[in-house]
Amino acid sequence: MLYHAVLGGLVYGLYFTLVGLGLNLMFGVMRIVNLAHGDVIMLGAYAAWALFTAWAVHPLLAALAILLAFTAIGIPVYYLIVPRLLRARDAEMLSLILFFGLQQIIEAAATIAFGTTERSIPGRVLGHHPVRILGQVLPAAWVWAGAVSAVCVAALYLYLYHSPPGMLTRAVMSNREEAKASGIDVDRVCSLAFGIALALAGIAGVFAPFMLGSVTPAIGPDLNIAAFAVIVIGTLGNPIGTVLGGIIYGVSLMLMQTFLSAWANLLPNLLLIAVLLVRPSGLLGRRVRRA
Repeated sequence: MLYHAVLGGLVYGLYFTLVGLGLNLMFGVMRIVNLAHGDVIMLGAYAAWALFTAWAVHPLLAALAILLAFTAIGIPVYYLIVPRLLRARDAEMLSLILFFGLQQIIEAAATIAFGTTERSIPGRVLGHHPVRILGQVLPAAWVWAGAVSAVCVAALYLYLYHSPPGMLTRAVMSNREEAKASGIDVDRVCSLAFGIALALAGIAGVFAPFMLGSVTPAIGPDLNIAAFAVIVIGTLGNPIGTVLGGIIYGVSLMLMQTFLSAWANLLPNLLLIAVLLVRPSGLLGRRVRRA
């Protein structure tokens, strides 16, 4: 039972890595807190559901379409709201207020459009039979979600560390003002990162009906809490560190559901409190030396 919980937690944790990945990328590049992140995931879930219901589009094809669509939408949205936001005296606090309002608008619009009824996609779409891994049987949908998450993490790593736009992105993450002084078009770099962050959230939404069982317009806040737990564990502003946070979160959640199921819903809050008390900079964060 313990072995099954750990193995299932690893696969589940890969999915939650994807849930937090876009949020951490956005914070690392722009230092803004997107409280509408969970609702972007919800929109990705409804987009996948609508494509499957209307035209029987396979979720993997829907993920590709959502990747392109959300990136294309994210770039103009960045220019519409973020540059003005970053010029504010307290951009981080203002981003909390702005994206909280955006979260409420998205949730209300989704409720009007789709109602409050739970929506789901049959698990058999991603495979009729469970998958056996290391002697344990896992749902095929979980394996697909974990595999796509791993591909997204690898693609983001290659983008950040092995591409010219990625190196510019890391320069902005390191010091925005120095990057601007050196001639980097910071807004162009940030707009692309913003679009990628929304696309990653949208792809996470494609697999939400399979991993969460169903989706409603109200799932955004719960996904936000899980995403924040993942990125705080793995270190804020370190997108690749999200992998560690996701795996720890997934394994911990499976262990709690297996042995202490009554306490499982408290896990994100408990992990956040524990990490902030023991290592506020995150597990991969650098300690700051005080004079």
